[in-house]
Amino acid sequence: MTHPPIDQPTSRPSGAVVPVLAFAGIVVAVMQTLLVPVIKDLPQLLDTAPSNATWVLTSTLLSGAVATPIMGRLGDLYGKRRMLITSLAVMVVGALVSAFTSTLLPMIVGRTLQGFAMGAIPLGIGLMRDMLPRERLGSAMALMSSSIGVGGGLALPAAALVAQHTDWHALFYGAAGLGALAIALTLLVVPESPLRAKGSFDLLGALGLSTGLVLFLLPITKGSDWGWSSATTLTLFAASLVVLLLWGVLELRITAPLVDLRTTARREVLLTNLASIMVGVSFYVVSLVLPQLLQLPRSTGYGLGQSMVVAGLLVAPLGLTMMFTAPVYARLSAKYGPKVTLILGMLIIAIGYGAGLGLMSAAWQSLVISVVLGAGIGLAYSSLPALIVGAVPASETGAANGLNTLMRSIGTSVSSAVIGMVLADTANDVGGVAIPTMHGFRVSFLIATAAVALGLILALFLPGRRPAPHPQLRASSEEDANPAHAAEALRAFRGRVLDADGAPVARAKVTLIDHHGRQAGAALSTEDGTYTLAVPAGGPYVLAARAAGHDPLASRATHPGEDRPVDLDLSLPAESVTA
Repeated sequence: MTHPPIDQPTSRPSGAVVPVLAFAGIVVAVMQTLLVPVIKDLPQLLDTAPSNATWVLTSTLLSGAVATPIMGRLGDLYGKRRMLITSLAVMVVGALVSAFTSTLLPMIVGRTLQGFAMGAIPLGIGLMRDMLPRERLGSAMALMSSSIGVGGGLALPAAALVAQHTDWHALFYGAAGLGALAIALTLLVVPESPLRAKGSFDLLGALGLSTGLVLFLLPITKGSDWGWSSATTLTLFAASLVVLLLWGVLELRITAPLVDLRTTARREVLLTNLASIMVGVSFYVVSLVLPQLLQLPRSTGYGLGQSMVVAGLLVAPLGLTMMFTAPVYARLSAKYGPKVTLILGMLIIAIGYGAGLGLMSAAWQSLVISVVLGAGIGLAYSSLPALIVGAVPASETGAANGLNTLMRSIGTSVSSAVIGMVLADTANDVGGVAIPTMHGFRVSFLIATAAVALGLILALFLPGRRPAPHPQLRASSEEDANPAHAAEALRAFRGRVLDADGAPVARAKVTLIDHHGRQAGAALSTEDGTYTLAVPAGGPYVLAARAAGHDPLASRATHPGEDRPVDLDLSLPAESVTA
């Protein structure tokens, strides 16, 4: 007989899984940040015009935006560990290409390949969800989500030190070495998740989304060079709108889309993604402003006159504080829920930027700003994957978190473009060199504060939930999959598993299957036969139950989607006797 699929890993993961996956996330962040100390020198290093040199950064951004949702979907279909290793391998190849060249086009090719590593963040979060017991999952996802800030904070001073004292190509050799180490550790420590989504890869959808994203992000990153009202910029924005609308129509019509837009349109997913854009904006503003303020000469009257390395060290606590907030987030989220921690994080970010408006006159004040903002951004970033994971079926974790990571990337892209334009428009021309002004820095902080305020409003409209874990925050073994853990679930099926005589059946496996045939949750019945299964959304489901000594049962049921449980007892027939 055929049993429902069991979404359990083939073996219990070791305690090293979380550090290894977080290390992969840090490697990705290092790859993104390693050129920051030499941005101003790129035109000379590559013997090209400044407008051409910006493509070295733009290419990484564009390829990362395209790769993130695609690698997430491929991970759901063919294995998250396999796609994680593939992402890191492409990054290593790209780093080596960049390490062996000093000309523009090969450098752009190398940086484009490096951008593929951005898919590692949602893939790592998906692996954690598939393998870890729920008591470890919150802090693990928080650490993975904040690793992008941790890596960036650590990479700034390290890259500055390398750039000051050795050949700048050493930055890429270092990135390739870290990527190879991450691949080796993943192969040794991280098991593959057995959980797979049904269906095939939506190639046309991937091409449509890629085209739409490139058409949208290209004018955002190059608008200040081309002119925001130029024909090129406006044409690309209009083309992106048309392509993304057509892509959306296509995704709604096919059975196995790259992105399930119906799930994405669900209130908790949509608001979380929109809030993610605002968090991305707030994260990047401080990364753009503080290093410039610290390195400007004191002769300007407001510059703090620090070296590249010291400036990096003073901004590094931004990432380190994000790392230390992961366990704090886990405790707060367990007690109050991820919505509350997201709101708290955004409040702290707003306080940090507000205080920063008056704390720009000494180097130590930059350190204070970095610590406060790191704590707030760490809490906010840590909350985002938990909100997404709790709102989508288990088989869509990779794609959903990939889309959420993409939203953060869009936030940083918009931030980079807008703050770059503000600093350029408010700069003073000194001997043909544009020097950012204190007015420009303060306007940048005000923009970040406004973005956080908008994100805070969006977060307030997220559905309020008790912090009880749902089956979506899943267990790694049947012992962990106790329905008592979900007893407080509001939108759920609940009831008892009984035998043919009406007696309770203990430790029966109850699996929730959605209308696409994908598993949406699983639980074990307690000693008195009780089970509880939270549902991700209203609609038709099949509850498949099986237990030793009984034939399996498949029972159809519909949940109205309201925040209330639907009672449904399951009666298992006696095991058939065959000759």
